[in-house]
Amino acid sequence: MKKTDNSFIPNILLRIAGKQQYRALKRACRNPRKAQELVLRSILTYAVNSVYGKEHNFAEILKAETSEDLFIRYQKAVPAQDYEQLRPYVERHKQGEENVLFPGKPRMYATTSGTTKQPKWIPLTDIYLKNVYQKMTYVWLYNYIHHRSKTFAGKVVFMVSSATEGHAPDGTIYGAVSGVLQKDAPEMIRQLYASVPEIFEIKDYAARYYTLMRITVEQYVTLVIMPNPSSVVEMQNTLAEHFDAICDDIEHGTLSEKYDIPEDIRKSLLNKVTPNPERANELRELKHKFGEVLPKHYWPDVQILSTWKCGNTQIYIEKFKDWFPEDCFYQELGYFATECRFGLVFDDTVNSVLFPHFHYYEFVEESEIGKPNASFLQLDELVEGKRYCPYVTTYSGLYRYNMSDLVEVGPSFWNTPTVHMIQKVNGIVSMTGEKLYEGQYIEAVREAEKQLKMKTRFFVGFADLSAMAYQFYYEFVNQDTTQEAAERFSKRVDEILQRINIEYKAKRESFRLKEPRTHRLRRDAFAKFKKKSIADGTGRDGQFKLNLLMQDDKRKDKFDQLEMN
Repeated sequence: MKKTDNSFIPNILLRIAGKQQYRALKRACRNPRKAQELVLRSILTYAVNSVYGKEHNFAEILKAETSEDLFIRYQKAVPAQDYEQLRPYVERHKQGEENVLFPGKPRMYATTSGTTKQPKWIPLTDIYLKNVYQKMTYVWLYNYIHHRSKTFAGKVVFMVSSATEGHAPDGTIYGAVSGVLQKDAPEMIRQLYASVPEIFEIKDYAARYYTLMRITVEQYVTLVIMPNPSSVVEMQNTLAEHFDAICDDIEHGTLSEKYDIPEDIRKSLLNKVTPNPERANELRELKHKFGEVLPKHYWPDVQILSTWKCGNTQIYIEKFKDWFPEDCFYQELGYFATECRFGLVFDDTVNSVLFPHFHYYEFVEESEIGKPNASFLQLDELVEGKRYCPYVTTYSGLYRYNMSDLVEVGPSFWNTPTVHMIQKVNGIVSMTGEKLYEGQYIEAVREAEKQLKMKTRFFVGFADLSAMAYQFYYEFVNQDTTQEAAERFSKRVDEILQRINIEYKAKRESFRLKEPRTHRLRRDAFAKFKKKSIADGTGRDGQFKLNLLMQDDKRKDKFDQLEMN
């Protein structure tokens, strides 16, 4: 494998562009209240003549003379809301109407699943993409070279979703913002791609992962960015299953005909490769030496691995904690969602630094979530160690938008609190007032594993209102685990939940909640569920997420189909 240090020019350019934006972020974080006042005034001024701005009296709000008055006027004039309240305005934009939520029309829509049968179409404006994505991406990459100067010595492997999945009625594209940013990146960055954009236009799930590994495992890689850590597991599983075929393709400069790859994409990819018998033999020698060929073997100089590490993603991280080089810096990707890029992590913690000069943030304390008269706190009023649900206002038409997340406050970056994700608020399930948290379920399963010495590869739980009982699904490492043993495991999980959640205990003891029901899953259940969800359009590969405790009959039905007989 050819090792060429490409880092000189990227490091210079990122130090110039990234450092400038990093300094602007620090200035804003020194006085978060002032930064929040300025950004809210800027957003309202930007949209003051839009339909939404006129309906909600932005012009009157802007007459406030102090930050406190501004925030109070904004809260009184604009209701806290979720996507369904904004949907009618977005629909008008989709039909081609301008100046509805903001001046002009969106540059694109990012799509994601919603609380109804209809997906959410999140509008993204040029000003938002330029400020939050472009400028803060420079800070993000600059932070990488701050930790590891050789981060860009080799190529970059990443996972994104398709940039263009279709078009709104007026012709505006919709798709994944990650795919658009990848395509629109400066030439200097695009030259470093190991996973080229064409790969993510492949619709077939298995074909996409095979192609990704066939193209990237041949190359000298020093940076791996995978939003969802489950993608790391899927990549490695693909290599392990198709190792010989991938080596043959690398040796001969081919791309297996066994996979459903559109001809134009296949042709484009084949133009980028040549026969490489030397690398193929290197990989085969690694297989002979180590048996299982891992990233630390085929990418031994990876400097940074970046994925989500918060919330329920931790269960996937355990699967690859020893897969990468020992000195690889493993960094949390940061708090962002389809709706907005909320913040970035700069150190080895999970705490995201927020952007008080680009977003206006509000927070509701955990104990007040769901209350009709909940108090909304400003960014500078957060208390370290406490948990909140964030609301955000952006340059892309989200006004006091409920992120439906539960975040915990960490130490301050200068004078601005950091936050990290705990779980989705809808990861708090309650059928009869028990308020069972996803984190509690994860904790109970992990403790049961230790107590009973029964290891799971995957697990998920569902609240079943029709049975007034929780349905627990487990994929055990030992696939010979009997139903009787699985039920003993569930009983222990139930006992632990009663110990750590007094409301759950009360509801179980009063028989308002019945005993959990137990289901054994077939091998690779999560991968099969993910594949089916992506195929039927209810999930997106690059940022695929799954709550491990939920009330969702459609997802439950899919896992029912993956039960062992």
